[in-house]
Amino acid sequence: MNAANTSFMILSSILVLFMTPGLAFFYGGLVSKRNVVNTMLSVFVMTGVAIVLWIVIGYSLSFSGNIGGVVGNVTHFFMNGIDLTSLTATKIPTGIFAVFEMMFAIITPALFVGAVVGRIKFNFLLAFLVLWSIIIYYPMVHLVWSPHGILYGLGVLDFAGGTVVHINAGVTAFVLSAFLGKRIKFGDRPHNHYNLPWVLLGATILWIGWYGFNAGSALGVNNIAAQATITTTMSTGTAMVTWMILDMVISGKPTLVGVCTGTLCGLVGITPACGFVTIAGSFWIGMFSTFASYFFVNYLKDRIGVDDALDAFGCHGVSGIVGSIATGLFATKTVNPVVTHNGIFYGGGFYQFGIQLLATAATIVFVAIAASIIIKGLSLFMPMRVDRKEEKLGLDQGEHGEEADYTVHMSDDLDEYRSDMSLYSKEFKGQLADLKPKGPSVK
Repeated sequence: MNAANTSFMILSSILVLFMTPGLAFFYGGLVSKRNVVNTMLSVFVMTGVAIVLWIVIGYSLSFSGNIGGVVGNVTHFFMNGIDLTSLTATKIPTGIFAVFEMMFAIITPALFVGAVVGRIKFNFLLAFLVLWSIIIYYPMVHLVWSPHGILYGLGVLDFAGGTVVHINAGVTAFVLSAFLGKRIKFGDRPHNHYNLPWVLLGATILWIGWYGFNAGSALGVNNIAAQATITTTMSTGTAMVTWMILDMVISGKPTLVGVCTGTLCGLVGITPACGFVTIAGSFWIGMFSTFASYFFVNYLKDRIGVDDALDAFGCHGVSGIVGSIATGLFATKTVNPVVTHNGIFYGGGFYQFGIQLLATAATIVFVAIAASIIIKGLSLFMPMRVDRKEEKLGLDQGEHGEEADYTVHMSDDLDEYRSDMSLYSKEFKGQLADLKPKGPSVK
């Protein structure tokens, strides 16, 4: 065992796990107070469900054996028979590698929750998660990251999850939104002052956790991890500033939601490329990703008419597609010797760019078809959408019988809110509460 690499991978796993509650705050801050609990629960519950699924069958389907270059096998049910102490190429235990990959299996389905908040039944979402993981996610991991996978064999470059995570989750979000239909109050923008601090908190946690996501994908303490760290930082900073400038030029005002959304686009865009590109390459990827997502969210989304509530496809899908394709433009073997064909801008010709286009298109088609089949199949046994009455009431009460904490109500209903001092003034006065002055008042 390499102690430094193993320690680094344990830390990276923790950071990636940290991203899921961060995403819960990010999404929870973007919805109306009627759906805060449902949104945050729908994201956070992915941790428990995905962990159990990964141990029971996920690791085996992803990395054990090979069936047609598409998926592994189920030989190692509950990871039985896997030597968790055997060492990988970077001298980390197989058990730690499995835990690190498990965290990706948690955050990926959590991403598409943002598309369907406020109108999908919770039990349908859970059932969909189970089938989606088995039919779509584990095969995608095998195709791209297993040495036996078809796309891996073709030479696709996906350092930390452009196809496997972001395009996958983004396209799933789009398909789910299309089947669900529009919200009753489609077009509402509940970005009020009461929840924006949660958006900033969530975006910050995601950015911090993303270093485990990207740098950790080097699977050790090495120059590639260092490169992934700096390219991730550059892309994210560029994307944040790009979205803010676009807001200022087009709408006249910079917004906190915009800055946080731009930050996320930069993180998504650089994910497939971070271990393969230079700092200059990361700058352009961050900018291109943000331009694409900004114009999709603000101009194309309404024309298409698919109600992706929190722009899961607009951010993760679109920026993931741009980042995956742009890897074929900017990848260079001077950064990572794994790159056998340089990108177009580094004299490598069309080959790598073509492979990236092929992998991106294949991911979109496979996920769209498989997700549609899962949705249609599940719809035969359970309703997908809550009824109109429950949607108006809000899923916090309708699905869970809970409400977000009092701080939401305090700031949402400022005119009605009174402090504890005014509500319980007699208690605060203590023994003097009932004391009345006797005799004439003395001035």
